[in-house]
Amino acid sequence: MAPATLPSSLPLNGEPRAVNLEPVSTIETEFLVVGAGPAGAALACFLTSYGIKGLMISTAPGTANTPRAHITNMAALDALRDVGVDEELYDLSCKGEEFMIHTRWCHSMAGEEYARIYSWGNDPKRKGEYETASPCAPVDLPQTLLEPVLVRHATQNGFYTRFNTSLLSFTEDDATGEITATVQDDISKTVFDIKTKYLFGADGARSVVVRQLDFPLDAKPQQGLAINVLVKADLSHLVQYRTGNLHWVMQPEKDHPYFGWMGIVRMIKPWKEWMFILFPDRTVDPQKVNPSNEEYLSRVRDFIGDDTPAEIINVSKWYINEIVATQYSSGQNIFCLGDAVHRHPPMNGLGSNTCIQDAFNLAWKIAYVRQGLADPSILETYSTERQPVGRQIITRANDGFRDHFKIWEALGTSITSLDERKKVMAELSSATPEGKLRREQLRKAISQSSHEFHGLGAEMNQHYESTAIYSADEPAPFKYTGKAAEDPVLYYEPSTYPGSRLPHVWLNTAIPSKPMSTIDLAGHGQFTLFTGIGGEAWKQAAAKLSVPIKAYSIGFRQDWEDPYFEWDRLNGIDEDGCILVRPDRYVAWRTPSVIGGVDACEAKLKEVLNSVLGFAK
Repeated sequence: MAPATLPSSLPLNGEPRAVNLEPVSTIETEFLVVGAGPAGAALACFLTSYGIKGLMISTAPGTANTPRAHITNMAALDALRDVGVDEELYDLSCKGEEFMIHTRWCHSMAGEEYARIYSWGNDPKRKGEYETASPCAPVDLPQTLLEPVLVRHATQNGFYTRFNTSLLSFTEDDATGEITATVQDDISKTVFDIKTKYLFGADGARSVVVRQLDFPLDAKPQQGLAINVLVKADLSHLVQYRTGNLHWVMQPEKDHPYFGWMGIVRMIKPWKEWMFILFPDRTVDPQKVNPSNEEYLSRVRDFIGDDTPAEIINVSKWYINEIVATQYSSGQNIFCLGDAVHRHPPMNGLGSNTCIQDAFNLAWKIAYVRQGLADPSILETYSTERQPVGRQIITRANDGFRDHFKIWEALGTSITSLDERKKVMAELSSATPEGKLRREQLRKAISQSSHEFHGLGAEMNQHYESTAIYSADEPAPFKYTGKAAEDPVLYYEPSTYPGSRLPHVWLNTAIPSKPMSTIDLAGHGQFTLFTGIGGEAWKQAAAKLSVPIKAYSIGFRQDWEDPYFEWDRLNGIDEDGCILVRPDRYVAWRTPSVIGGVDACEAKLKEVLNSVLGFAK
């Protein structure tokens, strides 16, 4: 199929721009991505790394105009590192120790504080766990800064990008599998068709693709409305002793407006741009929550707590959802990802991060099928592997939100009666058994919130089970054995058990040079084989296969040295065993030791790869 015949859409002055399509009835492209947010733009980036070109459309007029998602975790950055955009994103971001060190609960930004907790890897007791989990570090990166980088990278490397373009519907030819998408140029109102082989629905919470496919949605009742109020206000005079990017503001001893009984003040640009997230009274019909700009501004000033000038830039509303699609794909050429298939509140910062990882999982499988290196049946494993992750993250995010209920109860914030709320506040500072009990209640509730703000396990423990994972040689089923066995949300457990994320370990050469992460040795569109002293047969066997495999020996005077003995501690194999890693840096298979000569190793690798790539029937 010929590539899309479109005029250039290269960025202008560093920003992506819409492309005016010549009036044609039908255009053709092999790959059509619907949605240019974190999911769609990341997918386009990953596909271009395989030389794939296509078309990405978005109903929006451009990239995100409000900050939306902001915490970018190590799992997502590891994926983006694979295509080389991680350093640019890091330079644009706010870093941990300087800007993300705490989450706070307070009366106002200028006022009294109730409690605080270390966040995002900045707890001195947890810092090492974050540093050893990835070569990247978590950052605060608003979606307004993330999306332009991804769209620009995708566009400059082969994906046309067209904004102000809405998908109306699509049809699929049962005989050929060809998809015809009917779209509209939202400026000219011209309707035209796009013929494509692959359709990717990354079109957000109101996904046209998911709606037309009628994917079943596992949805729990909404937990209410939230209102984002984007504000310009210079709070730099307040942050010296209040460093952090999230500040929960509660004023239980005061009357509150119906549209904002409490809220979160979130840093956007230090320290002059902020998002005030307001939570309306749950007894009020969300459709009737329409305060004036003056009312919003008054509440913003309440939350600031002094006479700092403030200007409202934007107001938007969203619902606290707990929704996941029960499947992510239809056949072998329509796939959905991102918010189209999982919707949840921003707790744990899992939103855009999960979108990016959906795309990373899917891209290599698409590319390998296109190159003839994998059977189309491997595409079924995208939904098999990522849908359980989606279910986990929507549950975790909503559990994180529900954890805050206990904090509200301890502070009396959720009590209807103002007199009762005042009583609770007085009780908190009283030298009475009741006061002691309430302070203990607050301490436990704040401590529980660490599952949100230090949920390293929730971010990194994602484990896959599918036909694209070969675990038949394992003597026992997968299970956690360390701290993660007690709390898989808080603690990450590195493992080379098939289906696990490849552990990050810093390696070096015998004559010390720049350290190299195992993460950087793997990925980049290829399978990777790791072995050690005595495993030369594995490397020779890998070189004989038609599937490209990078092979490295790690150990004393090998290709790479293990100076801290971390790889030796984590790899789970003998020195002459091997670990086979997929292009998305998930372990496909491992074996504890060499199984014979080169021919025997080659035969075993062929068996494993045929299974992983879908050729074994």
